[in-house]
Amino acid sequence: MEEQNGRIDSIRTLLDQKLRTRAMDHSLRSLTVRDGLVDFASNDYLGFARSEYLRRFRDKAAKSLEPVSLGSTGSRLLSGNSHLAEDLEQELASFHGAEAALLFNSGYEANLGLVSALSHRHVTVIFDEYVHASIRDGARLGLGRSYSFRHNDPEDLERKLSAAKGPALVLVEALYSMDGDLAPLDQILDVCKRYAAELVVDEAHTNGLYGDRGQGLVAEKRLEGQVFARVVTFGKALGCHGAAVLGSSNLVKFLVNFARPFIYTTALPASSLISIKSAYGHLPGARAERAALRANIDKFNDLFPGRNCTGPVQSLVVGGNERTRRAAQRMVEHGLDVRALLSPTVPAGTERLRICLHAFNTAEELHRLALVLREELATLEMGLSEKAVSNW
Repeated sequence: MEEQNGRIDSIRTLLDQKLRTRAMDHSLRSLTVRDGLVDFASNDYLGFARSEYLRRFRDKAAKSLEPVSLGSTGSRLLSGNSHLAEDLEQELASFHGAEAALLFNSGYEANLGLVSALSHRHVTVIFDEYVHASIRDGARLGLGRSYSFRHNDPEDLERKLSAAKGPALVLVEALYSMDGDLAPLDQILDVCKRYAAELVVDEAHTNGLYGDRGQGLVAEKRLEGQVFARVVTFGKALGCHGAAVLGSSNLVKFLVNFARPFIYTTALPASSLISIKSAYGHLPGARAERAALRANIDKFNDLFPGRNCTGPVQSLVVGGNERTRRAAQRMVEHGLDVRALLSPTVPAGTERLRICLHAFNTAEELHRLALVLREELATLEMGLSEKAVSNW
């Protein structure tokens, strides 16, 4: 059936039309498996996901806990709770300098549960315009008013807070995964204090990388006692899966009672908990990995003088879904796994190549990446000389 008078009377027609529109916009997503390429795409910043040492450490830890159930068998509030989960939460809280921690199955669920539960009808939620979709979705599901402020702009945040009604909750990411820039946490926290607003920091891309033991950016800046809550994830630098909310004991009790993604989700199985515990056991001593990652970030910036992106995520704005797709495909043809970020994931006109640097990338791989990127910019006829390229 066809659309008539703005109405669609067939679900199948709706699917066809939506997919056709995405295909015409060159924004149709699909699943791919890429083997044999140099990894400049994954979030495995420290190489934990590929670590044979951690694999042996995890297997040894698993054997010491046998017999354990293969599955968690239910939500934490039913049959899915365990001493292993509660002990891990205590370890996480201690490691990150928090009063308490609560495990979630993913960073998406942690943000969704935290924000939607806190977004009471009397609360105003204000978030950086570049925050992850999970934070935006949590705000949509909540009952409170929600607004965005300009990216990394404390002055615009202050304008929004000055007009806020009722208690205010401010949400930022420590490191933004699309552009790779850090949040000015000290300045944002100063603004929050002036308006008695509570600050939540998503540390998905800084957990494991910042701080003397990898505790995150908030810990590196010694702001643990001033931040209302943090979200730490385990699927990036920790090389496994899951997430946790860090905060007060009261916050954890509140989430156990009101965070729907926690209440109604089957808990993480013992195998995941053991992997997380093993990764954290290795994290304080992973100084060589963190140093290697920092060195590779410096090398990459040196290859493009004028850049000063201090995190592992680097991005090159190409513009246009079709051009960005073609650019990513040519990177693959050179043996480099670099992914395209297309609209609507990023705003139209800012489609980009997203480059993730790792501790395990070699100097030869970085030089090859830089060479191909320069060649690709010339191929795209963007009108950028090598000197101009150095300024992205």
